[in-house]
Amino acid sequence: MTHDIEIDATGLLCPLPVLKLRKRMTSLNSGSIIKILADDPAAIIDIPHFCNENKHLLLDTREPLQRTTNENLREYFVKKG
Repeated sequence: MTHDIEIDATGLLCPLPVLKLRKRMTSLNSGSIIKILADDPAAIIDIPHFCNENKHLLLDTREPLQRTTNENLREYFVKKG
């Protein structure tokens, strides 16, 4: 999926991936698409909740296309509302 920016939040634990996402989104226009990589097991709950509460759209959540040994690593694609 094409995206405007990418955020690497690997190694960060709750609530840091969401805080990093929120901070980067402030300077973006509505409709911008952000890809965030996170391996915090709580991110699978926290990122959708953040999107829902702030009127952003979670477009997709998936395992990375490249194989990795990190079984918790996920890609989240968020469209700024």
